[in-house]
Amino acid sequence: MTAHVSIPELGLDSVALDPPLFDPAAFLLSEEEAALAGKARAMGRAIFAARAAAYDRDATFPTENYRDLHKAGFLGICIPKREGGLGADYRAYSICAAEIGRYCGATALTWNMHVCSTLWSGPLVDDLEMEPAVRAEHERGRAIHYRRIVEEGAIYAQPFSEGGAAAAGGAAFETRAEPVEGGWRVNGKKIFASLAGYADYYGVLATEQAGGEAPSRRNTLYLAIPSRAEGVSVVGDWDPLGMRGTVSRTLLFRDVFVAEDHALMPRGVYFQAATRWPHMFLTLSPTYMGLAQAAYDFTVKYLRGEEPGTPPVKRRMYPTKQIAVAEMRVKLEQAKALWFQAVSEARPNPSKEQVLRAYAAQFSTMETANDLARLAIRSCGGQSMLKALPLERIYRDSRCGSLMLPWTAELCLDRIGREALYEPGESDE
Repeated sequence: MTAHVSIPELGLDSVALDPPLFDPAAFLLSEEEAALAGKARAMGRAIFAARAAAYDRDATFPTENYRDLHKAGFLGICIPKREGGLGADYRAYSICAAEIGRYCGATALTWNMHVCSTLWSGPLVDDLEMEPAVRAEHERGRAIHYRRIVEEGAIYAQPFSEGGAAAAGGAAFETRAEPVEGGWRVNGKKIFASLAGYADYYGVLATEQAGGEAPSRRNTLYLAIPSRAEGVSVVGDWDPLGMRGTVSRTLLFRDVFVAEDHALMPRGVYFQAATRWPHMFLTLSPTYMGLAQAAYDFTVKYLRGEEPGTPPVKRRMYPTKQIAVAEMRVKLEQAKALWFQAVSEARPNPSKEQVLRAYAAQFSTMETANDLARLAIRSCGGQSMLKALPLERIYRDSRCGSLMLPWTAELCLDRIGREALYEPGESDE
């Protein structure tokens, strides 16, 4: 029997749901996790799926989707309930992001950039060490950001990449924050900055540097820079292969003043988080877990003659089609099981095995999503590549996953191999 969900805030009385990505009984989800995932799935199926093609075609930001996310409370999904949010933890958010990714990859991926500003400054930071006075000041500061999101629908971006080794954790960020009276003066740039020109605040990682001191990763600041601040500009075109609705253009910062109360984390806490809470960098993967499911879903519906926009012609009786679906199902179940285990293990100070599993989950999810889309195209045939159907968009969007910093597919393989063979401090010299 098909389950239904109502979302009164969006005028949705009864939405027929697709089967869940993660069955609550099989994966032992809490009632709250299952309810949030159902709501995300309802929004995706009833609203976001119909808009996805236009955002992709025109490379435009999913502004309407963000209005609906705000109305449904999902801009504040990881904001504590006492601050007006939904209070979701890491795993609950990840499952919801995967469900939205099934229906619009660009919305899920950009939503992740927004949510991380609250996930990192909230549940994640709460697990880290801070002096009581520093923690109290941080809680007062983040409450300001949370109110903007919950009450005003403010959107926060998270520009990360710079074109060098910083985003992969190999060097200090080249964007610099010079301490000045009352705050910092920021100079630098971020490339592939999703939500560029559409976010209200940019959560910028910058290296605090005074005088002639050498730049250090330990001095990384996490600052919320207002998009309309003097010296902030968005440049360049955006016409990529996939994830076109993310509008990931280049951000420039020229002598931008950032007040002290705009810090999303206290001094020194980002470095502590990056070294002690590595799963913080796994949050790009839910989108691609959703795309993997979408490729499989499309194939089953198409071969059963049930895909909207196609003639009701059944192709399921051919052995080659059945074998292809079986192969896709095996790959999907493998990726889902590994990914779910990894996100369930997200915590401070994970074991070596848990970190290796997180790298493996990232690699598997990003590669499997595109592999399933490839198999879907081969199995469904030429008609499936028409832009009127979602599969060719799923294929293009899924191809971008292996490129996502800070854990690209190449970096994951490099780290798995090295860390499996060497203990900390070991060398062959």
